[in-house]
Amino acid sequence: MKIAAMKETYEGEKRVPLIPATVDKLVKLGAEVEVESGLGVTCRFEDEDYLNAGAKINSDRQALLKSADIVLRLRKPPIDEIELMKNGCIHVSYLDPFNENELVEKLKTNGINAISLEMIPRSTIAQKMDVLSSQANLGGYVAVIQACEQLDKIFPMMTTPSGTIKPARVFIIGVGVAGLQAIATARRMGARVEAFDTRPVVEEQVKSLGAKFVKIDLGETGQTKDGYAKQLTPEQLHKQKEGMAKACAQADVVITTAQVFGRKAPRIVDHAIIAQMQPGSVIVDMAVETGGNVEGSELDKVTEVEGVKIIGLANLPGRVASAASQMYSANLGNFIDHFWDKDNKEFDLKLDDDIIMGALITHDGEIFSETYKNIINK
Repeated sequence: MKIAAMKETYEGEKRVPLIPATVDKLVKLGAEVEVESGLGVTCRFEDEDYLNAGAKINSDRQALLKSADIVLRLRKPPIDEIELMKNGCIHVSYLDPFNENELVEKLKTNGINAISLEMIPRSTIAQKMDVLSSQANLGGYVAVIQACEQLDKIFPMMTTPSGTIKPARVFIIGVGVAGLQAIATARRMGARVEAFDTRPVVEEQVKSLGAKFVKIDLGETGQTKDGYAKQLTPEQLHKQKEGMAKACAQADVVITTAQVFGRKAPRIVDHAIIAQMQPGSVIVDMAVETGGNVEGSELDKVTEVEGVKIIGLANLPGRVASAASQMYSANLGNFIDHFWDKDNKEFDLKLDDDIIMGALITHDGEIFSETYKNIINK
């Protein structure tokens, strides 16, 4: 069974889907691995490194796509390449299916078994293949580093003969994987950290990292079965903004991470809140790619509103591409390994498995995912 790993064509993307260490793992399973020439150069992996790990190198992109039984990517496939893949091929990558109806339709029409890695359930058994968590973890780290670069103060308290410098105050909105890593990173750098989330259950996690949990009475909230925050009502959003305004006004850095799965990110920091912040403060909008949490944030730009810098840079994990590729590649390797039939040396697409039921979007010329069907039919 041939597994092909494709070179990324998305402008500015330095992450790679497969590194030599994972190739070695897949070859030992009995897979034939073939990678596009130059696959790993953005992370300093040469073709020779892949050859030494047991892969074949192919410089003919179209031929590689036509011959593969499984295609591995990081980004969603260019729509004009879908028809190159053979009927029944298994395609594994990010797909962003709820915003890519035309792409999903093309995958369906061409008989591709399309697996959307964003849709892998947040279950214990699936943790090892959870690309959202691995990349969000790095995103939370990079968000703090970006804030440090833009802030004209230092994070840690510093006592010198010239006097004492107070620690920076960091307020983090949204305590998922990215938020928790942002808390941990900011604390390690010596900042005083506060955090807020609509899910009261995360208060203990916030405190365990040495940060203060900001309590705002929103009434009934909670999380989905997959661990995502439930969407707030307009009334709850209004209460949340009022409660956060004070914390934002006292903060030197605000990092927003709030996203709702399958929907546009909620706007939670508006102009009125920004106007109350200290000039020179910094906001990092980690949700800018899905609509943004912050009024005035712009994709891939650092803007300034009321003297406050707003960082809206996309693809934060891609700024630490080597580490991000290592983690993503490991996730892919674990996914393949989990469903690999070691006797027949092939990938077993178990349609009744919870992971496949969650992540498989198209199968056998039809839409397979019930979640996708339910959302697009609303």
